[in-house]
Amino acid sequence: MRERLGSRFGFLMLAAGCAVGLGNVWRFPFVVGQNGGAAFVAVYLAFLAILGFPLLVAELAVGRGAKAGISAALPKLARRGSGFWRVAARVIFAGNFVLMIYYTDVAGWLVRYACDYLGGGVAAGDGGFAARFAAVRADGTGCAAYMAGVVAASTLVCLIGVVKGVERVTKFLMVSLLALLGILAAKALSLPGAAEGVRFYLQPDWAKFMEHPWRATMAAMGQAFFTLSLGVGCMTIFGSYIERRHSLVKEAALIIAIDTVVAVLSGLVIFPACTSYGIEPSSGPGLIFIALPEVFARMAGGAFWGFCFFLFLAFAAFTTIIAVFECLIGGICDETARLVRGGTPQSTRRTVSVAVGLAVAAASMPCVIWEEVLGWEDFAVSQLWLPLGALVQCVFVAWGVGWGWRRFQAEASWGEGPILPTWARPHVRYAIPLLILAVIIVGLTAQ
Repeated sequence: MRERLGSRFGFLMLAAGCAVGLGNVWRFPFVVGQNGGAAFVAVYLAFLAILGFPLLVAELAVGRGAKAGISAALPKLARRGSGFWRVAARVIFAGNFVLMIYYTDVAGWLVRYACDYLGGGVAAGDGGFAARFAAVRADGTGCAAYMAGVVAASTLVCLIGVVKGVERVTKFLMVSLLALLGILAAKALSLPGAAEGVRFYLQPDWAKFMEHPWRATMAAMGQAFFTLSLGVGCMTIFGSYIERRHSLVKEAALIIAIDTVVAVLSGLVIFPACTSYGIEPSSGPGLIFIALPEVFARMAGGAFWGFCFFLFLAFAAFTTIIAVFECLIGGICDETARLVRGGTPQSTRRTVSVAVGLAVAAASMPCVIWEEVLGWEDFAVSQLWLPLGALVQCVFVAWGVGWGWRRFQAEASWGEGPILPTWARPHVRYAIPLLILAVIIVGLTAQ
């Protein structure tokens, strides 16, 4: 019998935890800073509604309709061409593994920084905080140890089970994450000069947005797409664990609301802190590991606040890693259920959990050893696997060659709450694929 989640709250925390990750805290603030503050946020929220929301409903509906992860769900639900959909689904599913073999390395850096701050702080060193971060990345043994610790902890959570492990731990992590975020936002807003950061963040600067309108619009669309971890079937597995008590339109709206709150509050932590200490808030990807340690070094009680911040980041990373591990483990269990004779579902799950953990740890070593590998894998997932996977799933739910619109609409609308309207069909059929193709083309041409 397929395991079910213990509560609706657990489902929302799991799905939101999958969406809430480093993109909310690391990527969101610096792209806001580079593209006009609240002007960018307004465009981002619009794309979240017209692109992210329908794709999230689709992934959840496929999982709930098939009671299986993405690799088994597409061929099971397909009206015809199940062989093609089986191959396509397995290619999509493989993106989860590629994502994990570099995401766990980055999560290891976060845990290391949190431990360093807990031990008394992070020293800049001779070349400043940039040199300090470069030294951390060059320490292959240390990075491997922290990465292995992240993988081992995530594997253990999944090995315990869906309810007792994944659901229980993710609820704790998400509640703790939100509490830490609230404390950090209150501290940042109390700093001298914080109002300037809030003004920069919440006051639309359309002149800056219009300096590079195409780039800013594409950045907003890309952020709306990637923030929800859509395209590799992560949300599908959680849809397979829930009952039909609530419409997936309502559930998707709540998940997006939680994800957006975390992203927006993260900006209320970072922008006031940066402007209070004269740090450029649009300093790019180095904002987290280079610019913010400079802020904590100047702040009274900086070691404590640095620890809280990197603990918050580590929790955000862990919620995503546990969710993707569960997608891998649940999907492999679905695929092997019809092949394995003897043994219990629990024993199969334990075996698969250990195998997934060992495989991710082994495959992550090239990222630890060679810095360039991480960039290649990040490009492969973010610019190819995620958007192409979402495009395939969009075709699957909206066209008769796959599941078909009527079946998808019925599953998405089943339960208490708003239904998926019929007028959305041409939007899902035509507009969303065009937007996804734009994401792919811009991502490839920007390299």
